[in-house]
Amino acid sequence: MSDFIQHIIIDNTLRRIGETTFADYLCHAYCYGGHCTFERNGQSFRFEAGDCLIIARRGDLVKNLQESEDFRVDVIYVTQKFIELSTPQSNYGMRGQLFLFQNPIMKLTPEQQEVCRLNFEAVKRRLAQTGHCFRHDALRNAIECMIIDFFDFHARLYPADKISSQQHQLMEEFMSMLERGDFRQNRDIGYYADKLCVTSKYLSEVCKKVSGLPAAFWITRYTALDISRLLRDRRLSFTDISDMFGFSSLSHFSRYVQTNLGAKPSDFRE
Repeated sequence: MSDFIQHIIIDNTLRRIGETTFADYLCHAYCYGGHCTFERNGQSFRFEAGDCLIIARRGDLVKNLQESEDFRVDVIYVTQKFIELSTPQSNYGMRGQLFLFQNPIMKLTPEQQEVCRLNFEAVKRRLAQTGHCFRHDALRNAIECMIIDFFDFHARLYPADKISSQQHQLMEEFMSMLERGDFRQNRDIGYYADKLCVTSKYLSEVCKKVSGLPAAFWITRYTALDISRLLRDRRLSFTDISDMFGFSSLSHFSRYVQTNLGAKPSDFRE
C-alpha cells in the first residue's frame, strides 16, 4: 500500500503543485467547475471547466496560482518512475512534453472531457482496490490508458509528422543535458551537438521538428528560467549568479538578463 501512496497521490487542489514534496511528480488535473489562474514560464494561464492540465516539468515554476471559490478539480500526481513504467511504446511523449512546457493546458471537446473523467475515475478506483491480487498491473494499465488518451488529445490539437526513434532519443538526451544544468556553463549549441555526436544544424532541425522550436530556444529558455529563480534569492549576489553561469563580467550578465528576461537584475528584488 505504501508503495502506491508514494508513487500516486490524489488531490483536489492545485495549491501544492510547487511544493518540494512533489518535485519528482508529474501533475495531471481535470477541471470540473470554476477556474484557476497562474503564471508559468513568464506567461499567464487560465485553467477552467472542461480543461485538462499537465505539468510535466518544473512544477516549481508555477507562480501566483489563484483558485475561484467554485473551483473543482481532480489532481493525480504520479512519479516519473511510475510514469516510465506505464508509458506506452510511443515516441510521442517527448514532443508532447516539449509543447506542454510552453502551454500545459489542453482544451477538450465534450467527448474528450468524458474520456478524461473516466480515466481519472479508473485510476482512483484502482488505487482504492487494496485487496486486488494484481493491483500493480491494474493500476499501471489505468495510468497507461490515461497517458494514451492524453497523447491522442494533444496530437489532435498539435498534429505533426511522425517522429523516428532516433530523433526521439536525440531529443531525450538533449533535454536531459538541459535538465541537469549544462546550460549554466554551456549555452552554445555546438557544445550539445558535439556531446551528442551530431552537427549543430541537425540538432536544431530535430528540435524544430519535435517541438516546433530550435535548440537555441530551449537552451535560452532553461537559462533564463534558472536565472530568474536565482535572482529572487536575496542570499545570492548578482556577482555570485553571474559566476555560476560563467559570464565574463557583471555587465555582460546584466545585458543577458535584460535581453532575455526583459528587466534588469535589480528589478527582481524590488
